[in-house]
Amino acid sequence: TSIPKCECGGTVKPNVVLYGELLPNDDYMSSLKAINEADMLIVCGSSLTVYPAAGMVESFHGKYFVILNNDKTPYDAIANLVINENLSEISNKLFDYYK
Repeated sequence: TSIPKCECGGTVKPNVVLYGELLPNDDYMSSLKAINEADMLIVCGSSLTVYPAAGMVESFHGKYFVILNNDKTPYDAIANLVINENLSEISNKLFDYYK
């Protein structure tokens, strides 16, 4: 497939961070600050093997660390709660519970 081009000649790219790209520095630093100050961190649907997201977990020093992911992650051993199940199944169970 060809890369889409703007009529001005520039490359058309969505406003997202793609695999292998760095996060904008301001966003990265504010995310690290928020994670560092949080009491609870819930990671959903991430293998926690792709950086920089995987490294951000190391900035968490709060009380509760929860991982919701289909498969095991390298951080499962330090999490307070790990649920290895499809996220849509987890969501459905939560919604049913709180109806």
